[in-house]
Amino acid sequence: MAELTAQTVKEAGYAAGLDGVGIANIERFKDAPPQMNVANIFPECRSVIVTMRRIPRGVYRGIEEGTHWSNYTYYGYNRLNTLFRPIGTYRLACFIEDHRWEAVPVYPGVAETEPTGEPLREGQVGPNVFPAIRIAAVAAGLGEMGWSKVFLTKRFGPRQRLGMILTDAELEPDPLIEPGSICNRCMACARECGGHAIPLPREGKTVQIQIEDKVYEWGDVDMGKCTLTHHGLNKEVSPFLSRDCPGLRLNVTEQEMSEEEAYKLCYTVAGGTWRKTDEFPTGNVVDYYKTMLQSTSYFAVCGANGCVRACMIDMERTGRTEGKFSEPFRKRPKWRLNHEGRIVE
Repeated sequence: MAELTAQTVKEAGYAAGLDGVGIANIERFKDAPPQMNVANIFPECRSVIVTMRRIPRGVYRGIEEGTHWSNYTYYGYNRLNTLFRPIGTYRLACFIEDHRWEAVPVYPGVAETEPTGEPLREGQVGPNVFPAIRIAAVAAGLGEMGWSKVFLTKRFGPRQRLGMILTDAELEPDPLIEPGSICNRCMACARECGGHAIPLPREGKTVQIQIEDKVYEWGDVDMGKCTLTHHGLNKEVSPFLSRDCPGLRLNVTEQEMSEEEAYKLCYTVAGGTWRKTDEFPTGNVVDYYKTMLQSTSYFAVCGANGCVRACMIDMERTGRTEGKFSEPFRKRPKWRLNHEGRIVE
C-alpha cells in the first residue's frame, strides 16, 4: 500500500468529489479556546484536514431575481452541509483509515452556542467540544476570513462550505494564506447586508486571531441581527414575512438580541401554527418557513445579500477570483424592500 502523504490525501479528496483540501499541523491550534480545540476531541491528533465543496453560483439566482428561494436553503445550506459535502469527507476519512491511520470526521456545529457540560474525567473539558470550522480552514491554508466573517478562497470567493477530519497521521501542512491577500475590505458586504449586521471599520468592532506569525482580523458581526435576517424576521429581505404578517413592524436595526435569542424567536415563528381562518387559511404562521422546515429541517431567507452576493459580485468584477464566468452575476437592478416590507423604488 502506498504511503499516506499530504499529496495522496488531496488526490483522494478530489477523487471523492471535494473541491478543496487543506492541511494544518496540530500546533496551529494551540491557542484555541478549550471548548473549540480539536485536541480535546482527539488528543493524539497530529494533522487537521479541512474539506471544502463549492456553493454553485446559480444557487443565488432565484433570490437575485426575487422569484425563487428554495434552492438557497437546499443547495446552498442544508443539503450541501448535511449531504453533498459530508459524502466526500466520509470517503476521504475511509481512505485514511484504509492506510491504517485513525480518521475522525467532525461535523461543524455552531461553536459559540454549544452548551458546556460537566467534565466526564478529571482534568478534561466538558462535552460538546466544537471547533470553529472557518478558523480551522484559515489554519489549513485554504483561504482567509472576509470582513463579514464569511470564509473566502481565491478560487470561489465566498462560495464554499467546509468540513473537517482529524488524524494521527503526520502530514505536511499547507502554507498559510497571507492576511489581506483575498479580502480587500471593499465593504460591499457591510453596505449591502440586509440585517445591517456587519460593522464598518470606523466603528472599531473587530475580531483578531494569530496563527504562527500571521494575524487575521475581521468585523465583529452582530449575530443577533444576522440571525434575525438570515432566518426571515426582517422584512427588508423576506417577502414571505410581509405577506403572512402584514401588520408587523420590526425594524431589525433597532434590535439588541443575542444570537440565541434570535434563533429561539425565528424557529418558534417558523414552526408555529395557528387556527385556520379566512384571512390565513393554511394555519401556518409563515407558510414558506414551515414548508422549508418540514422538507429540509432548515430555512434560509436572506440570500446572503451582503456577505456572499455583494462580495462575490465585487470579487468577480475586480478579477480577484480564479473561477471565471462568461457573464456578470447581476444583470438587472437589485430589488429592495424597506423594514416595513414595501418596495423601494
